[in-house]
Amino acid sequence: MNEPVQPARGVLLIVCGPSGVGKSSLCDRLLAESPRLKLSISVTTRAPRGAERDGVHYHFVDRESFERRASEGEFAEHAVVHGNCYGTLRASVEAVLSAGDDMLFDIDYQGARQLKAAFPQARGVLLLPPSMAVLERRLRDRETDSEAAILRRLAAARHELSQFESFDYAIVNDDIERAYDDLKAVYRGLRLAVDYQRPLLRRLLSP
Repeated sequence: MNEPVQPARGVLLIVCGPSGVGKSSLCDRLLAESPRLKLSISVTTRAPRGAERDGVHYHFVDRESFERRASEGEFAEHAVVHGNCYGTLRASVEAVLSAGDDMLFDIDYQGARQLKAAFPQARGVLLLPPSMAVLERRLRDRETDSEAAILRRLAAARHELSQFESFDYAIVNDDIERAYDDLKAVYRGLRLAVDYQRPLLRRLLSP
């Protein structure tokens, strides 16, 4: 009896959504329940916050180092967000794919667009609030932002949601369990796609 054939490369799943939509909770759960799924760790020029650790939450670098890497084409995607630079190292993505593991990207829509250009097999999910009123209530309930900051986040949310054409899937987070089931179904579907299963199919059809 032949052993199962594992595909040679993994899949890339991009998850985007405005602040307050529940993205971190959904991504953290999917990572915890999916052993082969690895979180992409971005390079950033911003300073660490709270308990953030270098190499765990982000790779923290100065702006000169970031710009040098960008000029040398080391990033699969990079963008300036709220005055800070963020980017995904192309070599990090390739290392995970080559090992046959999958990668999850928690990035903004600008990064998602660039990443899909660099890796056409990547698929993007846009997380949506049930309504802008619900999103505003969630932001206010956190009690972490000033009024001005909340208004900026709401304006940014409208702009990000208007970029929906850049994504392959849209999931409404009106119920955290249902939204998680939908996200998990998207991830599972990617691993069942013919492109992902091509090595197995070729093996089955070989003489």
